Amino acid sequence: MIFDFSYAIKAVPTLLRGAVVTIELALLAVILGVVVAVLLTLIRHSRVRFVSNVVSIYISFARGTPLYMQILIIYYALPAIGVELPRFAAGVIALSLNGGAYIAEMIRGGLSAVPRGQLDAARAFGLNSALVWRHIKLPQVFVFILPPLSVEFMALVKASSLVCIIGVIELTRTAIGVISDTYRPLEIWITAGIMYFVMCYGIGAVVRRFERLASLWLSV
Repeated sequence: MIFDFSYAIKAVPTLLRGAVVTIELALLAVILGVVVAVLLTLIRHSRVRFVSNVVSIYISFARGTPLYMQILIIYYALPAIGVELPRFAAGVIALSLNGGAYIAEMIRGGLSAVPRGQLDAARAFGLNSALVWRHIKLPQVFVFILPPLSVEFMALVKASSLVCIIGVIELTRTAIGVISDTYRPLEIWITAGIMYFVMCYGIGAVVRRFERLASLWLSV
């Protein structure tokens, strides 16, 4: 099969609509994933050992099982208990719960980089645990984990293709639809692949900019 640029060019507007949904999925997933990760981190550092162990088990489960399976569990299990979710919402929840587990591990590693002297000084000034987390630990941790967090964001962009199994019309699902109409898989998949690359490259460029700004903030 000879590559025909005309099919690729004609497919671009349709694929771009799917790419917008992909960005929406990944952006919501990483934002909610950060929230989930912070909650998991705070719970894991609680003094209730049982709750901390439950969180550790959840993180191990989320990281040790296929995201494909987790999406299906969220989409089919929640209606079984009376919780009806739109496909898009189910996809976002599955991606954010999975991403939250990975981000929680990043935060755990970032916490070890916070200077011990700062924590001791905070306690000496009488700051309680909540203030220490809010003003000292978490701000610095998120600066430290920006590089791996950008990798997770890019991973979620690519992983969002899996939500097509529950009918979300994102980039991959859109590409499948275009291929079924044109019977030109080579041109469509290459074009869709380029779009994924551009999205991930853009994310990396933006995060590198934030890294430089964060480094300046830490040096002040």
